[in-house]
Amino acid sequence: MNISVVVPLFNEVDSLTELTTWIDNVMQANNFTYEVILIDDGSTDGSWEMIGQLCQQNQCIKGIKFRRNYGKSAGLYCGFAQAEGDVVITMDADLQDSPEEIPELYRMITEENYDLVSGWKKKRYDPFFSKNLPSKFYNSTARRMTGIKIHDFNCGLKAYRKQVIKSIEVYGDMHRYIPVLAKWAGFKRIGEKVVRHQERKFGTTKFGMERFIRGPLDLLSVIFISKFSKRPMHFFGVFGTLTFIVGFAAAIWVGAQKIIHTLNNEIAPRITESPYFYLSLAAMIIGTQLFLAGFLAELNARNSTDRNSYLIDKKTNI
Repeated sequence: MNISVVVPLFNEVDSLTELTTWIDNVMQANNFTYEVILIDDGSTDGSWEMIGQLCQQNQCIKGIKFRRNYGKSAGLYCGFAQAEGDVVITMDADLQDSPEEIPELYRMITEENYDLVSGWKKKRYDPFFSKNLPSKFYNSTARRMTGIKIHDFNCGLKAYRKQVIKSIEVYGDMHRYIPVLAKWAGFKRIGEKVVRHQERKFGTTKFGMERFIRGPLDLLSVIFISKFSKRPMHFFGVFGTLTFIVGFAAAIWVGAQKIIHTLNNEIAPRITESPYFYLSLAAMIIGTQLFLAGFLAELNARNSTDRNSYLIDKKTNI
């Protein structure tokens, strides 16, 4: 199979017929063998019933229905697990991503040997201050912190070599930083393509203001997990040990000052009256806690269970 198109969706009943017809027309025009995997993330507007009708009309369309809403990352995870195409395309269901981009994305993966190609919506129709400006800031920060030179980490329209999506684990809200996960999995040929951004025809955006808080936190999480998930003691242990040493040295200095004053028959203040005593004590306690946190994280990393467990209600054509 040439292409798998993975589409997570939530309450997009009005756009599904047009989207799947558009995808089919593009695939037929380019003689691609394909599948479209629609993941219904707990929709309440009749999206699953529409998916069932579409699956009956076209056997290339497949459906997965969650019992409740888990989020976009969960949809991508289950879609990636099911995908069989040599190239996997992800896109949103709101018709803002154009299927006309698929042939060029496919060519860049198969002929230019990219592992991942991310769409770049250079011209956007979203509100500038509420969405575009924060997006530019977060993307700029992500480029600096990860070294990946793409402009739109969160663009839903992406293309992957099959080995990439089978080698990474997407969970939580990590769909924003799949290029980072891919890089740390050893897939370093990451490119981008300017894609057309279309105005939303139906419904409203499903992402609220909380994404502005989650975005930076997810970036810090994915960088930490990528570097230290297998060796958390290297992070916590180093900082804990250094903090403890600083605190212990400060405690010795405070004690030495007391001894020197006593030997010189000078009136020395009580150790507990010195602010440095409390600072040294706090540093030793924090250092010990960090070290223990690293030890417990090490145990957890060696005995971790599957973090991606979702209740799937129904499947169609699978």
